[in-house]
Order: sequence, then C-alpha cells, then structure tokens
Amino acid sequence: MITLRQMRYFDALATTRHFGRAAEMVNVSQPALSAQIAEMERHLDVKVIERNRSGALLTRQGEALLPDIRAILLSVDALHDRARQSTGVLEGRLRLGIIPTVAPYLVPKLIPMMRQRYPNLDVELRELLTTGCVDDVKHGKLDCAIVALPHGDDSLQSRPLFEDRFLIASAEDENTVLVSPMTEAQVDMDRLLLLEEGHCLRDQALAVCGTNAGRSVANYGATSMATLLQMVSHGMGITLIPEIAVKDERTRNRMRIVPFAEPQPSRQIGLIWRNRSGRDSDQQALAALVQAAAGELLG
Repeated sequence: MITLRQMRYFDALATTRHFGRAAEMVNVSQPALSAQIAEMERHLDVKVIERNRSGALLTRQGEALLPDIRAILLSVDALHDRARQSTGVLEGRLRLGIIPTVAPYLVPKLIPMMRQRYPNLDVELRELLTTGCVDDVKHGKLDCAIVALPHGDDSLQSRPLFEDRFLIASAEDENTVLVSPMTEAQVDMDRLLLLEEGHCLRDQALAVCGTNAGRSVANYGATSMATLLQMVSHGMGITLIPEIAVKDERTRNRMRIVPFAEPQPSRQIGLIWRNRSGRDSDQQALAALVQAAAGELLG
C-alpha cells in the first residue's frame, strides 16, 4: 500500500520535475525522496517517473495517477483543517505564502506579532511569485497567501488587506532632478529599471507608466527588489518602489523618493485561500495581524 508521504513526494516531483528541488520542497534528502518514490513504484507495480540527466519526467502512468493523488492530498489537508478548527483560532500549522515584493518588509513585523498573540501557531512561510502562490493554495500546498489583487483565479476566495502606494526612487545624487509630485507621463522610460518577467510588480509598473505610444523600457530585469534598489542608488536608473518597502530600503540605500501626483497609483495587497478550507476564523485573525503589521510600515 502506498503512503501519504510517498504521494506528497510524488506530488513535489511532479511539480518541480527535479529530484533535488523536490527534496528541498518537502524538506528531506534526495536519497530519501528517491527511495520513497521507488517504493511507491514497487507497490503500484508501474513506473511513474522517468529519470534522466536533466531531471525527471512523468511516465504515462504517472500523468494518469497525478490528478487522483492530488485530490487525495487535498482531501487529507481539508480533514486536518477541519480538525484544527475545533482547537481554536490560529493554532497548529499554518502554511503561508507571500510574494517577494512584500515578504522582506512585512515578515519582520508580522512574525513577532504572531508569536506574541498566537503562541500555539506553527507558521511555515514560503516566498513565491504570484503564480506560485495561487497554484500552491489551489492545490493545497499552502493554506493561504498574501498577494497583489486581483489574482486571476475565481476558484479562490480573497480579502483586501491594504493599499500599497507606488513612488519613484532615484539616486540621492541623481543629475536629473525629479519633479515632486510626479506624473506618470514624466517618468523616463529609457531609465526605468524593472523586476524580471514573472513578478507582478513589473506588470504593475508598466501599467502605471504606460508602454504605448512608442515608449521603450530600459533593457534590464532584476531578480529582487533589493538588487533593483541597489542599482538605483548607484545611479543606474530609476524605479517604482512600493510604499511598504520605503522605510527599510531608505536605511540601506542612498535614494531620493518622490511621490506621484494625485490620484496616486497603488496596488492592493490581499489574502487568498481555498473556498472550502473551513478556516474562515483563521483567515480573519490573520488578516487583522497583517493589517496591523502593514500599518507600521505605511504612511
């Protein structure tokens, strides 16, 4: 008989298509994961994984089993959720995803609040792009996630948490003086530095500044907000910075930060979770914590 552990390992391998990354996802060694997959194949008497030098592929039988295995795991997680509901609000395990342009600033405020107010909560944090957060919540790998809204999946519930204004950041000794307040049309697109493809903040920045009417964008994509702002502080360009990052990044980088003219552009940060998770009271309590933590960073 195959076990839940084997099914979770198989699910991780199906997601990553790589033994090393799958082992990291489920917090075990690669040999341990490989042994459990081999044991699963022995019990099923079929090969579910095709091993090659570049990673792992699902066999035809593996592809056929994957939807059923994920449905079983989702049902088991839902059972755990219902059991936890009877123990109290924010107790036991909570798997929380957060997008990278929020996590470094919110987490240092949020975690101490969680520990103080809910000492029986065991929180597991994962920093993922929006698509990863949405997929992992949908498939039961996360209980909920903090993302920019709208997230684009009607099968998940969402709750707005706070508005995060956009501002323009430049080097403190920038030769070109930025007008304050600034309009979107005054942004020099040739010098605008952005996060790489896949970050929702990149798309939001392009939407704020506009790329129509022949406006081009600087040919660079940073992997993180920290890298982007270091480049800005060294005079390599300008960028949009969310308000939630301003207090921390000002202490690390020599930057001038200029607001936009009214109505100021912003993004809405919210909480997403599965419709039938049965953890509505947890989501309400978590939302209140996030709003309190964000309140110390905004305004």
